[in-house]
Amino acid sequence: MQEVYSDNVQLIEALKTGDSKAYTFLVNAYHHKLCVYAYSFTHDHNLSEDIVQNVFMRIWNKRKNLKDDFVIISFLYKSVYNEFIDQYRSKKSTYPLEKKYIDALNTIVENEDEHSIENIIKLVKREIQNLPPKCKEIFLLSKDEGLTNIEIAEYKNVSIKSVEAHITKAYSILRSTLGENTNIYLFLMFR
Repeated sequence: MQEVYSDNVQLIEALKTGDSKAYTFLVNAYHHKLCVYAYSFTHDHNLSEDIVQNVFMRIWNKRKNLKDDFVIISFLYKSVYNEFIDQYRSKKSTYPLEKKYIDALNTIVENEDEHSIENIIKLVKREIQNLPPKCKEIFLLSKDEGLTNIEIAEYKNVSIKSVEAHITKAYSILRSTLGENTNIYLFLMFR
């Protein structure tokens, strides 16, 4: 017999505790709807299935970070859309800005030995660790976890402007310590 979670908060709490029945309920209740939604973007059944599967896997893997006040269906649709964008970008040829960074990165790799690149990565990690605590946390949620500013704002229960301010501050501090190649170094670390 399948569990029924009529309350959004009850479902999220069950997911956060690792209840596999809650996950099964989530998949059974929303899989088809999300596939239809994904198909409206992709026009490819297999890609739509992959997108939805990735969303469900990400939710399960990051279930402990779910906030009790998320409206799960809105979160699922937004996640499917974001996953579609990620898939689209990965299949599209490299954007000009990314091409600029890749070319710059190739120059660094060609001009530096392996030891120097390891030192650059250690330096960047150290400078990130030296950021003010709140600033570092929000910066890492953005760069390391790949969360959008909106997702960070919801997760940390702060305004989007506050998230933007912390990320801007982090970039400013890192640029002052790492110099003109900061964006390239961060691209190397987080892409």
